[in-house]
Amino acid sequence: MFQNFFSDYLVKLQESNQQWWKDLEQGKAAVNDPVNQAIQEQSIEDTTKFFELAAKQPAAMLQIQAQWWEKQLSIWHNVVLAANSVKIVEPEDDDKRFQDKNWQDKVFYNFIKQSYLLFSQTYLTTINSIEDLDEKTKERLTFFSRQALNAMSPSNFIGTNPELFRLTLEKNGENLVKGLKQLQEDIESSSDILKVRMTNNNAFRIGVDLANTVGDVVYKNELFELIQYRPMTEKVNATPLLMVPPFINKYYVLDLRKKNSMIRWLLEQGHVIFMISWRNPTEEQKDLQFGDYITEGVVKAVSVIEDITGRSQINAAGYCIGGTILACTVAYYALKRMKARIKSVTFFATLLDFSQPGEVGAYITESLISAIELQNNSRGYMDGRSLSVIFSLLRENSLYWNYYIDNYLKGNSPVDFDLLYWNSDSTNVAAATHNFILRELYLNNRLVEDKGVNIGGVWIDLNKIKIPAYFISTKEDHIALWQGTYRGALNLGGKKTFVLGESGHIAGIINHPDKNKYGYWVNQELCESADEWYRGANHNTGSWWLHWNKWLKAFNPKEQIVPYALGSRNYPVIGSAPGEYVKEVLPIEPKKKVLERRDLKSTNA
Repeated sequence: MFQNFFSDYLVKLQESNQQWWKDLEQGKAAVNDPVNQAIQEQSIEDTTKFFELAAKQPAAMLQIQAQWWEKQLSIWHNVVLAANSVKIVEPEDDDKRFQDKNWQDKVFYNFIKQSYLLFSQTYLTTINSIEDLDEKTKERLTFFSRQALNAMSPSNFIGTNPELFRLTLEKNGENLVKGLKQLQEDIESSSDILKVRMTNNNAFRIGVDLANTVGDVVYKNELFELIQYRPMTEKVNATPLLMVPPFINKYYVLDLRKKNSMIRWLLEQGHVIFMISWRNPTEEQKDLQFGDYITEGVVKAVSVIEDITGRSQINAAGYCIGGTILACTVAYYALKRMKARIKSVTFFATLLDFSQPGEVGAYITESLISAIELQNNSRGYMDGRSLSVIFSLLRENSLYWNYYIDNYLKGNSPVDFDLLYWNSDSTNVAAATHNFILRELYLNNRLVEDKGVNIGGVWIDLNKIKIPAYFISTKEDHIALWQGTYRGALNLGGKKTFVLGESGHIAGIINHPDKNKYGYWVNQELCESADEWYRGANHNTGSWWLHWNKWLKAFNPKEQIVPYALGSRNYPVIGSAPGEYVKEVLPIEPKKKVLERRDLKSTNA
């Protein structure tokens, strides 16, 4: 029935194994690296603490075990005697793993599904039921236990997934042969952790299909390129708007295709847009400091914009860690007693107070950060491919295992999706910068401390930010928890507007009005707690972009003006957008190795 499937599959499997071991020898897939060891040690410490406390609460443990046993017997009784008529355990509403009808109709699969769900729920309930177990330990145990439970889900294996089993029979195993080829390719292009491709890596071209809004590069240094976009209206708003994207991703999340480009939409509203495009660092930039992104990054960009436009003040918006940099820049200006170069500031999903970071907090421990620092210092950077997988594993079922099943077990070709393409187009983070973010911001939360962070010789004080600020966060954000971004907003000294959008970290921010998809909440009063603010907030339909654009108009003269010239005498146009930095794709070979290879080629010739 399977014809040559087994022989073909075994050949592919052997090739894959050979490549895996080759990578392992080169240290590419090393299991015993410092980070993995630190995770294992932390897990042992947390588990030991858990069992010690559980042993002191036998009655509670016995009750949970009895409840599990009772429900397990009910599941058995239902599938054997009641013909699956009763659902004892149901998956969560957003759990898409068990949608095939055979999970319910077939006794074998129904039993496996419900038993697995019951075990998973009971396991996590047990962790949360232990008294005197501190919240941080509970969070780590819950997070890493959830990772393990979802990794061993019956949906991830052919023999226990009815859809996969049926597909394999229908295709005579060709799906597995094709999937194994894709797995081998992904192993070769991954770093420490298997990076499952989410989309076709050849589906889009930067500057053609994506990041194609017309503009010019008007400045370039070792850290960033500055893009000045060409106007799309006859008259424009007088006050320029600088966009500061995160350096852990590429800027074109703000300029995807025409139908969902924020940059294009802003230009259509008459805004004058400048965009920072950060360099993708290699080991050569290992000593690049967090403060450099402020003093040599945003501060320099503002000066260039002033020279080109002649305006003494601009508006500015920062996304994620780009917003953190922007806040530090505004505080830096104030503390240096410089003129207020930024008139208003907007923060997209930005943490300033890192005490409530969300599930990424599971990785924030002294031992784990020390291990990451050791690895970063050895390489010179945090590999963006590994960082991408870490963020995907914060939502493992929807951002990791579903692609694992589709690509490797179903043998499907990844879809062409612009947002997923951008998400897979990873960037490194320089060692010194990444170490600072993890230790000083996430672990020690220095940014909200008095004399906690020193930039360019001054201690950053967020309360010195007196200009109007607009915060947009999203309700389902798993990277920058909205309650955490709200806490950060309370630290600023000026007038603040906080808006909460629907959806998550990306989809909630990139929410084009034409789609009319996600709404938002507004409460003009900034309460002491996020929950209190939410209770008093009003829900609005439509995109938050419309609300923000109205807010921005208050920081522009009423009369629009003729568009500014492109570049200036001091900063002439040096190339077309999107520039060169955004086109650098991982892994980036160090210049030294490239030169050595060229020299060798010349010698051989």
